[in-house]
Amino acid sequence: MIYNLDKINEMADGDEEFIKSVVAVFLEEVPQDLEELERALEVKNYESVYKLAHKIKPNVDLLGMEQTRAVALQIETLGKKEENKEEIHRLVPLLKKDVHQVVSELKNDFKI
Repeated sequence: MIYNLDKINEMADGDEEFIKSVVAVFLEEVPQDLEELERALEVKNYESVYKLAHKIKPNVDLLGMEQTRAVALQIETLGKKEENKEEIHRLVPLLKKDVHQVVSELKNDFKI
């Protein structure tokens, strides 16, 4: 398991519906943002790459995905500066792998 719900549990204060809604938003938005990020990268739109990585970062952080957050931060930083584009191309598949793994785990764990 590469996620943990500690931050969400702290915010939820025992509200199971809140936890489920945060998970549902993650499942709906993050894979879609990731697809958009990949399309932006394909067309070398680094400003969109930066913005989408920036949007993904707090969502993975909320689920305690520290390594994934660090990868998103790297993509965000490199995209903003339009630097080291090869590194962005190397990092995006890592971000994608982690997100897809967590999506699968969340769907299984929450019976979605």
